[in-house]
Amino acid sequence: MMNNYSDDTPVVLLVEDELLVRMAAADDLQDAGFHVLEAANADVALAVLEICSNDVQVLFTDIDMPGSMNGLDLAENVQQRWPHISLLISSAYHKLRPGQIPDEGRFVPKPYSSEDVVQHIRELVTSH
Repeated sequence: MMNNYSDDTPVVLLVEDELLVRMAAADDLQDAGFHVLEAANADVALAVLEICSNDVQVLFTDIDMPGSMNGLDLAENVQQRWPHISLLISSAYHKLRPGQIPDEGRFVPKPYSSEDVVQHIRELVTSH
């Protein structure tokens, strides 16, 4: 795993349990110029953040996934422990409104377009 990114390229931690969805999203984000770290669930995401939370600017997570917590619980945990990380939450089954996401995070419904996701992440990186 790469650590201590030397350039100014934003780092996104992508948390998605569906492998093909995660691979497609990672490709789209890399094509848009982001460094992407991947995790299949919240437990893996927290392990990644224990190592390189200083490098990560945005957490992009699905809500529904296996493991000890869902994406909303993960987002709350990240917001409390690493408040510098912006939050982008996605789901095909839940519709969240502002105020339901910690720390002025954002919500993008599935299926999402890569353009929407990239725009949200760019705005989160510049506003935080």
